[in-house]
Amino acid sequence: MIKLNEKDIRALKLGAISAAAIVLFLIGSKWYEHWDKARTEVKVLKAKLKDIDISETKRKGLMAVVPTFKMPVEEREQQFLFRDEFNNELKKAGIKNDPLQIIPNRRSPLSGYKSLHLSCTAKCKFSQALDLLAKLNENPYLVGVEEFRMKLDPKKRSEVELNITVSTFTKIR
Repeated sequence: MIKLNEKDIRALKLGAISAAAIVLFLIGSKWYEHWDKARTEVKVLKAKLKDIDISETKRKGLMAVVPTFKMPVEEREQQFLFRDEFNNELKKAGIKNDPLQIIPNRRSPLSGYKSLHLSCTAKCKFSQALDLLAKLNENPYLVGVEEFRMKLDPKKRSEVELNITVSTFTKIR
């Protein structure tokens, strides 16, 4: 072993301290970059939150436009719920309809669900048919309008024959 003198020991200590300082500087600079990115992201997110923060009246207005939806239940229960709700919508629009026809179930592209279709034939005024269409999004069970046909009565121009088929999902047991 070589004996180290005082000058060599000081040089080794200074070298070790310098190496530790370099490692700390590299780790510290990476941490500072990460910290700086995180602060920038927080500022951006706070700005976005400030942009979306709206008054209660505006929020209620927006929620009134969004259609409601209830998750599907078992087939028999969903059939009655959907039919009753659709009948109520027809009554609200003032449409006198023939009894609703349930079209046989078809498999849905969504696994675990079937689609249930209701067909309705009615005679009504053109404005009543449009009222029905405008209010359909209030039905929480409605998935879509599969068919909508209006045929004008040539003798009574204000009346139309309406054929509409609407659908919902039902849960498979």
